[in-house]
Amino acid sequence: MFNTMKECTEFIFTLKAVDHKRAPLVFMREVLALLDNPHNKLRVIHIAGSNGKGSTVNALREILQQADYRVGAFTSPHLERVHERITINGVQISDKQFLAYFNKLAQIVEEHYNGDFPSFFEVVTLIMFQYFADQEIDIALIETGLGGRLDATNVVTPLLTIITTISLEHTAFLGDTFTKVATEKAGIIKEGVPVIVGVRNKEALAVITKAAASQQAPCFVLGQDFIVTNYLQTPDHQQFTYKMGSVLMTDIVLKMAGSHQINNASLAITAMVVLRDKGTLAIDDQAIRRALQGAQWAGRFEQWSNYIVLDGAHNSEGTAALIQTLREVFPNHRYHFVYAALADKDHANSLAFMDAIASSMTFTQIALPNAMPAKSLAQLSTNAKKADYNKWQDAIQAVLSGRNAEDIVVVTGSLYFIAEVRKWLQEAKR
Repeated sequence: MFNTMKECTEFIFTLKAVDHKRAPLVFMREVLALLDNPHNKLRVIHIAGSNGKGSTVNALREILQQADYRVGAFTSPHLERVHERITINGVQISDKQFLAYFNKLAQIVEEHYNGDFPSFFEVVTLIMFQYFADQEIDIALIETGLGGRLDATNVVTPLLTIITTISLEHTAFLGDTFTKVATEKAGIIKEGVPVIVGVRNKEALAVITKAAASQQAPCFVLGQDFIVTNYLQTPDHQQFTYKMGSVLMTDIVLKMAGSHQINNASLAITAMVVLRDKGTLAIDDQAIRRALQGAQWAGRFEQWSNYIVLDGAHNSEGTAALIQTLREVFPNHRYHFVYAALADKDHANSLAFMDAIASSMTFTQIALPNAMPAKSLAQLSTNAKKADYNKWQDAIQAVLSGRNAEDIVVVTGSLYFIAEVRKWLQEAKR
C-alpha cells in the first residue's frame, strides 16, 4: 500500500513490459473481470497512429466539451506528471483518486499474482478504466500506447476507431515495414465499428482498408471520403474548408499551426459527423468551429517568447511536418535545432530533413536508459555547423546565447525531452 504519490510513481516507473512474459492482454482481461469490467461501462473512441494521436484527441475533447459532454481522455506520454494521462474535461485525476485505484489494483496483484505487477502502461490503463467508469463520463477518448493489436487498451469495443498516421517507429516491437506497422495499428479495428483513417502511405493504407473490410467496419479515408481544402496559414492561426458528402464547412479557424494539424482536426470532425449521423451524439457545426478555434496542445509546435519552438517530432513523419510548419509560420528566419531522442527511432531520415534547412544542429541526450547518446546523433548529421553536449541544459544555453535575436530555436525529438525543457522554461520564466 502506498500513501504518497511520490512513493507510488517511483514504484510504477520501475515496471517494464520486458520483465513480464504473460500472453498479450490476458492479464488485462483477467484483472478487469476482477474489477467488474469497468471498460465495458464506457462509450469509447479508440485512437491509434504513429503521429497525431494527441492532437486528434485534443480536438475531439474540445468539440465534445463545447457540446456539453463530460469527456474522459487517456493520453501518453505525460509531459510533467503522470496525472496528465488521465483527465476529465481537462482536469487531471487527483493524488487521492490515483492512489486509491492503484492500491486496489495492488491488492489484486498481491492476492492473485503473487505480487508480480504488470507494466507501467498496463497499471495506468487499469487505473483509467476504473476512474472513468466510476465517474460515469459521457465519452472516453482512449489513445493506444504502443501499436494497437496487443496494446493494453485494446480490450474495448468502441463506438468508433481512428487511425491517424503510420510511420516506421518502435520497429523492434511493431516491425520494420509499413505493412507490419499498419497491421499492428489496424488491430484495434472491431467488427462493424466505423474507422476514420488519416494514413497517406499507400502500403499502410491498403492494410488498414483490407482489415476494415474483413471486419465489415465502415471506413472513411482522408482525401477520399472526406477532404480538406483552401488552406490559409497566418502567424497566429490557420483556416480551411472541410467536406464529407453533404456536409460542407468553410473557413474553419484552427489555432494550432501546420497543415498536419488540419488533417488531425479533419479526423476529429469526421468522427463527430459519423457519430452524429448515427444518432449517437448531438453536436452542431458551431460547436465544432468554436472548439477548433481555441484548441491547443502542449509540446506540438508550442511557441514561447524569444522565438523558441517546442515540438515533439519523434520520427521522420513528425519531423517533415515540423519543417513544413516552420516554413509556413516563420518563412524568413534562420533555424537552430536542438535534438535529443530515444534509440528506437528513424534518426537518419529525421536528421536529413533538419540538416537541409538548419543553420545549426545541436545534439544532446536525456537521462533515460534507452536514450540515444548525443555523440552518436551528431555523427549522423551532415550539417556544417553541429555540436553535441551531454547535458541538455548546456546545449540549449549555448544555442540561445549564440544565435541572432530573430533566429528560431527549435527544440525537438523525444516528448520526454520536450517535457524536461518545457519545465525548465516555465521555472525560468523564459
